[in-house]
Amino acid sequence: MRGLTRPLLLAALPLGLALSDAALAKDVELPNTMAWTAYGTNSSGYAQAVAIGGMLQNQYGTAVRVLPGDNDVSRMTPLKTGRVDLCACGIASYYGAEGVLMFAHPDWGPQPLRVLTTSTASFGLSLAVAGDLDVKAPADLAGKRVAYIRGDDALNKGTEAYLAFGGLTWDDVERVDYPGYGRSFDAIIAGEADASFTTTVTPPAQQLASSPRGINWPELDPDDEAAWQRMQAIAPYFRPHQVTAGAGGVSADNPVDSASYPYPIIVANSDLKGDTAYGLIKALQDNYDTYKDNAPGAAGYALENQDLTWVIPFHDAVVNYYKETGVWTEAMQAHQDMLVERQNLLLATWETFTAGDVPDDEDAFREAWMQARATALRDAGFDPIFE
Repeated sequence: MRGLTRPLLLAALPLGLALSDAALAKDVELPNTMAWTAYGTNSSGYAQAVAIGGMLQNQYGTAVRVLPGDNDVSRMTPLKTGRVDLCACGIASYYGAEGVLMFAHPDWGPQPLRVLTTSTASFGLSLAVAGDLDVKAPADLAGKRVAYIRGDDALNKGTEAYLAFGGLTWDDVERVDYPGYGRSFDAIIAGEADASFTTTVTPPAQQLASSPRGINWPELDPDDEAAWQRMQAIAPYFRPHQVTAGAGGVSADNPVDSASYPYPIIVANSDLKGDTAYGLIKALQDNYDTYKDNAPGAAGYALENQDLTWVIPFHDAVVNYYKETGVWTEAMQAHQDMLVERQNLLLATWETFTAGDVPDDEDAFREAWMQARATALRDAGFDPIFE
């Protein structure tokens, strides 16, 4: 069955890769103004969008307006309706492309998204565990009190994936529900919970690290193929990642074998003009040195940090750029073709499903859609993943 589980290592691209003459020959063509959505104004994703906008203004005269959004709906709705060109999104962009979780809703369904570029930096995404517990690996979480954040699909999927790495499910831990992400860390510090999902560099993680309980990051053996297969069966967007920045003393001298996925993920609709998509990826690579130090995590846009066989298809113009640089391979094209075929199938399945007699109740609608989705994907030889 064709699925989205990919090789366990990120695409390895040489540092300082020289561009071909063909790539250098085509000029950057960008509109005079662009609008993006991003995370809130205190986020690294917003800071990166502003830094890139500054580069585009200085180098090409393109003014970028960045609209902060407090949640996935407020970030992705303007993209869906055409009010913005791009979204500097999180992993909800993948859920949107798949039409699952919050997107398994009458107002949404699968979205025709394409990746422009991503940032993978030095931090990781992990379960933060109280440091006074003997938890060295995810399997050690059995019987521990693990936070579940109501209404936050991305965090809960991350937790579920980490448990799967250790051969566990929610049934093997004590699930403790919280109304918000910050509250779960307050509970760990207070001794009411033991673990919650986060990035390794967030303020809540730093607060836990400085508390009497301290912090620990479970290690993920990069060579344990069975464990990675279990994890990616739940959340195929995770990749092995050696984390070199994080609370509790994680550094280049004290790294942790863990996992990550890109943040932000800069996506557009598939109908974004080719000149704009090509101009943006070329501008980002040609001018990397001018913005890479201007926001936390901006160094993650380097060419060698791009995973060219990830889980959302690239915009066609971005593929053309990578072909011109000489890094695009036949295997990458086969993967791209598979992702586009999968997305087209999902879009067609949604159109057929919603044209029929669908339930009025949202829960019943979601269940019926997920069944139709799984059947269509399975019949075409794809792994439904979310069932």
